Amino acid sequence: MAGKAGSTLTAELNRLASTTGKAAQGAANVYAGTSGLGINAALNKKADANRQPSAYKGLNAICNELAGTSGKSASDALRTI
Repeated sequence: MAGKAGSTLTAELNRLASTTGKAAQGAANVYAGTSGLGINAALNKKADANRQPSAYKGLNAICNELAGTSGKSASDALRTI
C-alpha cells in the first residue's frame, strides 16, 4: 500500500510503522524493530541488521534502498513501499 502524494517523511514513517502521531525517529525505530536509534541508523538496520555505522547510507540513499528505487527523495522513496 503506497503512501499519499505530498506526505511528509514523518507521515510515511508512521504509515510504514503502523503508528500514528509519532515523531519521525520513533516511527523509524518501530518500523525497523529497533530502539533508541536515530532515523538514519534505524533505517540502515532495517535494510541490513549487520550493517556497521561506518557503512551507513545517507537518508535518501537508505530510503531508496528500502523501497527498491533510486534517485528519489526520502519521502518519495518511502511512498512507493
